[in-house]
Amino acid sequence: MAQPMRVALVTGGIGGIGTSICQRLAKDGMRVVANYHPAEQEQAEAWLAARQAEGLDISIAVGDVSSWDDTQRMVAEVVEKAGPVDVLVNCAGITRDKTFKRMELAQWEAVINVNLNSVFNVTRPLWDGMLERGFGRIINISSVNGQRGQFGQANYSAAKAGMHGFTMALAQEGATRGVTVNTISPGYVETAMTLAMRDDVREGIISGIPMRRMAQPEEISAVIAFLASDQASYVTGANIPVNGGLFIH
Repeated sequence: MAQPMRVALVTGGIGGIGTSICQRLAKDGMRVVANYHPAEQEQAEAWLAARQAEGLDISIAVGDVSSWDDTQRMVAEVVEKAGPVDVLVNCAGITRDKTFKRMELAQWEAVINVNLNSVFNVTRPLWDGMLERGFGRIINISSVNGQRGQFGQANYSAAKAGMHGFTMALAQEGATRGVTVNTISPGYVETAMTLAMRDDVREGIISGIPMRRMAQPEEISAVIAFLASDQASYVTGANIPVNGGLFIH
């Protein structure tokens, strides 16, 4: 009997890394739903047209994942239209960098809400269904700076470290029920955002990476594809670094 098509939800799915994740999971035979923020409507529609032109089974879902109420609405719509979610990739994230001396409450709260609280907001309404069906893959996209800290990123580093704390705790709750929970901590990735940096800034970053280059988005999504697969059924609670040797622990 053929296995039903698995459904994957990727928050922040229309971003640089998110795009590569969506493409890879769709090519692996999943029905993929990419979440985007309400302010990105025009960008999301153009993004969807490009994915459809690639022949991929991808749809989009609007929702502010930092809002509990809006996330519950979005998740309910995704499940109604695409089916129960089997794979969740928590990829939504923002930065509001400032030295702590100059950091304002709004900059702290914005980053914690989007990068960390969103993980609870999206995972919670999907968790019970995964346990009941006996299958689930939750993959949290953290950062090398959640492992080592980064000057001017007390908010971001705290949120990204918190994601893995969530992973380790939840992995234990899902372990006997076929639900795995893992973290990936990328280093610097070559996206439109990093390519827009001044050349000297970008070269300064690259000179500190043992591999002397940034990651390609496909190198991140390849690890996610493995964690989302049946072959990764015995991997849970892990924090997998994909950072070119930038931080080795």
